[in-house]
Amino acid sequence: MSCDRADTVLHAYFDNEMDSLGAAEFERHLEQCVECAGALAALKDLRSSVNRAQLYQKAPALLRKKILVDVAAARPIEIAPARATWQWLAIAAVVLLFISVGWQVASVHRGEDSNAVLAAELVDAHLRSLQPGHLSDVVSTDQHTVKPWFDGKLDFAPPVRDFAEQGFPLQGGRLDVIHGRTIAALVYGRRKHLVNVFIWPTTERDASPRTGSRQGYQWINWRQGGMEFCAVSDTSSSDLEQLQRLFRD
Repeated sequence: MSCDRADTVLHAYFDNEMDSLGAAEFERHLEQCVECAGALAALKDLRSSVNRAQLYQKAPALLRKKILVDVAAARPIEIAPARATWQWLAIAAVVLLFISVGWQVASVHRGEDSNAVLAAELVDAHLRSLQPGHLSDVVSTDQHTVKPWFDGKLDFAPPVRDFAEQGFPLQGGRLDVIHGRTIAALVYGRRKHLVNVFIWPTTERDASPRTGSRQGYQWINWRQGGMEFCAVSDTSSSDLEQLQRLFRD
């Protein structure tokens, strides 16, 4: 294979490891390069074949029994004298106190960082969807067509609603991947703009909407009814807030 991108870029694109700009550039390259397009198709066929084969084997009972026997026969841990034990416990308590305080301080920054990472991933997913052929897996303005399409493809049922009368017509839906998890993406129109509404289940309690912008795109994120939502678009933030209220009502 003569195209050097088949070795340096193709696998990163196939594994969703590229940022949105790099992915868009490589997709333009795919339109002109027959070799890379063929290699990508072969990788997709291979992945489909592996998934259909369900190459998963449960560990045999004898192996499990052997592991349990080896664990039971392992050398026991020697117990230190009582005085030394209390000294070590005191030291451990101090260490845990410092760790606890540090964890509480760091968790605030970690929460902010995780929100920024999530927003970046969702904006990247929105940009990828704007590439030709990536916007919808099921194209329909009928919620009774889009909602059943997700059956069997996800381990949850996303709420699919059409808001055409309120200015947000449903246009379709697709599967997407965020944080390594397959989620639902609903596509809505807003005048001449497209809005992606990403949905996935959560165990966290309901939360009021948070808004932000990245790379010129607006986003709004909220949780309700065991689901987390994030709408992304280049339309105005007020439009996204209106769409969020429609989902809430």
